[in-house]
Parts: sequence; structure tokens; C-alpha cells
Amino acid sequence: MHKTLVEQILDKNNVPYEQLVFPTYEDGDVATLDLTQTETDDHLIYKTLVLTGKTTGPVVGVVPVDEHLDEKKLAKASGNKKVSMVPLKELVKTTGYEHGANTPIGIWEKLKYPIYIDNIAQEQGKIVVSSGQIGRSVRIEATAMAKLVHGSFTDLVER
Repeated sequence: MHKTLVEQILDKNNVPYEQLVFPTYEDGDVATLDLTQTETDDHLIYKTLVLTGKTTGPVVGVVPVDEHLDEKKLAKASGNKKVSMVPLKELVKTTGYEHGANTPIGIWEKLKYPIYIDNIAQEQGKIVVSSGQIGRSVRIEATAMAKLVHGSFTDLVER
């Protein structure tokens, strides 16, 4: 299997990971992971959400796919009064990735946007994040990823 840019970045930085492929399905114009077809616990699979704030510009929140990001918590953690999701039509222009392929590793490497990861990832140890292509992911040690992307662990999910 060819290596994605994210996997090449991990190799270059000597960060161990495991390649994963997830089945996807088309939902209108958007390809979505079909989590019903995977044996990985949903709570270990993380989504990469891109928001923007007046103070910082784009910021990235990384939370389990089965949780909801609390925008107020991300705003506070990032030093913004308020943050809001980057509109879908502006996502590729903002990150270089299409919906479903955003990855904290690739976004940091290319753009150096601030990355915030929910605390639960640190407790879980290994988590799964996109490797920059729809249906492709990596299982990686959360603390190793945070170190690589200069990410901060903080409380991000709605309670």
C-alpha cells in the first residue's frame, strides 16, 4: 500500500503508527467513513474539526467521532471569544483537505494551525486519526502525535 503524505511525515519524524483502511460511502457530495463496517471502537477514532476565531484565525479541534465538540471550550482554550466551523465550501481552501480527510498531522505540517486534542485521547493512549485521504487512517500514540503537532490536550467535548 502506498504511503500517504501523513505517513511519510510520521516516518520522517520516527513516530510509530499503524496504517488503517476504512470503508467509505458517498453521502451526497461527501464521502463518509462507514463505521458500521469497522472493528475499531468508535470512541478511539478521532475527527479533525477546523474552526476559525477572530483572534487566531483557523484552529483545529480533535475529538472522538462519537462525541460533539464544544465550541465554547475550544474558543476559551485557543484564546478566542468565539469560534465557528469553517464552511464546507471553504474547507479545502483553508486546510488543503476535503471533508473526511482533514488530519491534524498534515494541517500542522503545511499550515501550523493551533491543534487542540480532547483530554480523553491522552488517557486512551493509541487513537486513530485520518492520514489525509478519505478511508485512510493511522493508529498512533496520542502523546506522540501531540508532540509532533505541538498540540495541547484540553477538555473539548460537550458534557
